[in-house]
Amino acid sequence: MRKRVAPRLSSAMRGHRRIVCVTAASAALLVPLLIDRSDDSGGPTDQRLQDDYTAAAKEFHVPRSVLMGVSYLQSRWDSHQGAPSVIGGYGPMHLVDSAGPPAATPPHHVTPHPKVQKASPSPAQKAAEEAARSADLRRAADLVGLPVERLRTDDAANVRGGAALLAAAQKKLGKPLSTDPADWWDAVSRFPGSSDAGSAAAYANDVFDIIRKGANRVTDAGQHVVLAASPQVRPKAGAAGASRSKNVECPAELSCSWLSAPYVRIDDEAYGNHDLADRPKDQKIEYIVIHDTEAPLASMLLTVQDPTEASWHYSIRSSDGSVTQHVKTKDAAWHSGSQFVNGRSIGIEHEGFLRQPDAWYTEQMYRSSARLVKYLTKKYDIPLDRQHIFGHDNVPAPTEDTIPDMHDDPGPFWDWRHYFDLLGAPLKATAGPDSDTVMILPEYAKHKPVFTGCVESGEKCAPHGSSAVRLHTEPSEDSGLIQDPGRKPDGDDTTVDVNDLGSRVSAGQTFAVAGREGDWTAIWFQGHKAWFKNPKDQPTAVGARARTITPKEGRHEIPVFGRALPEESAYPEGMDEQQEAPLPYTIQEGQRYVTQSTVHGTYVDRSSFGDTPAPVVKGQEEYYEIQLDHRLAYVRASDVDVKEPPAAAGAPKPAKPKPKS
Repeated sequence: MRKRVAPRLSSAMRGHRRIVCVTAASAALLVPLLIDRSDDSGGPTDQRLQDDYTAAAKEFHVPRSVLMGVSYLQSRWDSHQGAPSVIGGYGPMHLVDSAGPPAATPPHHVTPHPKVQKASPSPAQKAAEEAARSADLRRAADLVGLPVERLRTDDAANVRGGAALLAAAQKKLGKPLSTDPADWWDAVSRFPGSSDAGSAAAYANDVFDIIRKGANRVTDAGQHVVLAASPQVRPKAGAAGASRSKNVECPAELSCSWLSAPYVRIDDEAYGNHDLADRPKDQKIEYIVIHDTEAPLASMLLTVQDPTEASWHYSIRSSDGSVTQHVKTKDAAWHSGSQFVNGRSIGIEHEGFLRQPDAWYTEQMYRSSARLVKYLTKKYDIPLDRQHIFGHDNVPAPTEDTIPDMHDDPGPFWDWRHYFDLLGAPLKATAGPDSDTVMILPEYAKHKPVFTGCVESGEKCAPHGSSAVRLHTEPSEDSGLIQDPGRKPDGDDTTVDVNDLGSRVSAGQTFAVAGREGDWTAIWFQGHKAWFKNPKDQPTAVGARARTITPKEGRHEIPVFGRALPEESAYPEGMDEQQEAPLPYTIQEGQRYVTQSTVHGTYVDRSSFGDTPAPVVKGQEEYYEIQLDHRLAYVRASDVDVKEPPAAAGAPKPAKPKPKS
């Protein structure tokens, strides 16, 4: 093993990826968030779409529950006002136009990548070709005798087209147009056009799971749609998926493949693009970090094979939720911007652009991701909460100088509430409305804060559902936004730009209440009071029971850290001690912050290339992980006192968090 000096590029490789780029061919797949989805359709009592499903089901002799279940999995009944998805899918049935989506201008921060121009065809193009075999918009238009444009823009026509395709598939299988939903399993499995038997079976099973459980939501167009539960429906068991690489770590029902990230020496002073480890034996895996790619998947698959670039454990395709694994979970990928977090986490990339959620954040991707995360959390005993399952935008910066470079994906339009529903761990109130801690929990579809920069810098984004809640200095919308001195060290003001995290928090994050005034609630945030609007008729936060920390009596303020390092005595002889680097925030006397776990300081000297994992230096000093702001942070246990939440009626007192090594 040859010792080396850490190269200048290692910081970028081990945590941050540069923006990977889009080719001219891929530019056509980028659909800006241009459509105004303000409710001009009669409000949430409007049930025209419900009637459209009823009429189409009757016309084509398809069980309405089957038609609605397929549509829910295709789009969650949203129409996006005629805007296509990344593969050119339109309307509530997500019918794919074989001609592809219209050309669009790529985001202003993306530049061409020469390698991607050679990649032909892209995974998205392949997916579009597969989808066109079944959910083909042009074939549907022929079946219902309407112009293609009608099926792109008219929800009723789009639903009729989907029903006609289901009926045609059932007839092609030689099966009757039965009123029993269970008889339609094979036709449903063929609807998305997947050539993988496992993916097709998982799709059909998801549809029938929706039929059994039912669904009820208001769509992006303000349509109130209800699918009553049918618990008696029991479809046949699905087919097994294709054989897979022995390296793949995935639940059996997911379509998963292997594309290895390289662990190689670059030169005498560098190696890439991940670290060998022996997790969870040498260090517990306790976090899962949710990313989006900010590039088409074709770009990312080239990037992860480049030893001079970053790495991550899994990629998930937008069009159909297909999963590719790149790094074994026992090893540490370079994905988060923090070696401390990398050593304790699994990184999952989702194909998409945070400014174009309707084109990329598909229901099938959400569901594949949730299946994968449920499998990993069970395997590694990871708690299903927002201090353990979090976005790249929530990763703590390890040091003050790294704060401005920390990433902001998957952004304000990632639907955390829906995601945790799919994980089987719904985000919900655990205390009354006057509790001393609150969970941020806006109603995604109705909560539409102002953002700019989705298409051009400074230009308003179209109104869109969001998980993010914005913070003010006073209980008034006319007051200034909370300023983050770490993110804007030059004194620039925090803005409402879609990429500016400085003044916002996100669904599922939990904070201590610092005050209430009318419709406004204040929380402790970066050492200050931060106010957000929380009206009773449309709350953006709910009561929560949570353990909090506060500075020990007599301490006027305490430091906070972006990583937990071992104490000096823990380092072996000959290894330099890592210097503590407090963040530019402090916690003041009387303030409180929520904690859901404790950790011990760790450090791994990965300055050399070898064929065995480097040893983990483990400290004895305990730290609490806290929700400091939009990101997590750590405080020394010796600096704080812990306040337990009041016991709920009939509930046992919560156990103290277990230390994580």
